[in-house]
Amino acid sequence: MNGWLAPVARALDRRVTPLDVFVRDDDAGWVDDRLYALLDAFGARQWPIDLAVIPAAVHRRLAAELLRRADAGAAIGLHQHGFSHANHEVEGRPCEFGSWRSRELQQRDIAEGRKRLLGFFGPAIDPIFTPPWNRCAPFTWQCLLDTGLAAISRDRTAPPLAPALAECAIHVDWFARAKGTRLGPVEWAERLALEVSLATAPLGLMLHHAAMDRDELAAFEALLRLFTEKGARGMLMREVLAQRKAVRQ
Repeated sequence: MNGWLAPVARALDRRVTPLDVFVRDDDAGWVDDRLYALLDAFGARQWPIDLAVIPAAVHRRLAAELLRRADAGAAIGLHQHGFSHANHEVEGRPCEFGSWRSRELQQRDIAEGRKRLLGFFGPAIDPIFTPPWNRCAPFTWQCLLDTGLAAISRDRTAPPLAPALAECAIHVDWFARAKGTRLGPVEWAERLALEVSLATAPLGLMLHHAAMDRDELAAFEALLRLFTEKGARGMLMREVLAQRKAVRQ
């Protein structure tokens, strides 16, 4: 086992119940070759992965390849990632659906994005929305519900939007930073180990395949191997949401 993953291995060993994990990869529609390499790695381990698809970036060839893989048995979830992944904020942190944009403009883009994805993927597209940069305005939830979307995925520290909109929160970013500097492997593993120790529900990990070169991919494959060896269970986001709905009922 890679030495940097030792804290995660210890945390998994200490758990009384197996860990459930879901992985969300953002920005499908960008850098297809790296996306396919990531999907190959997940497929080799039969590990589920959810893709946040940019409606304005997806193209017919990509859609056909993703559907082909899913039809062949790959556990791939697909959902909406904003519209064009463009920053519309005048000041402050980047955001596509932030407070500088009106509800009407947000509604238009969300609806158009969903229409495009349904055209490419049909019923394979899940009614989940990941806002670019993991943030949105307090009123965006109404636009999502009005468009037929049922859930949102953001960082777990984001303030809740509305009880009617289910949340599928991310706990750890593969490219996590502290004070503007990316965490080193050991620091990152220690952060994940803490989350593993505390988790009482499925743990969400976030990737950005466009930033993952061969070394990054090999490192993440080591984590997937560890999860498999320690009996962790991979889930799709739709399964996470269905599980929570069943518990509430």
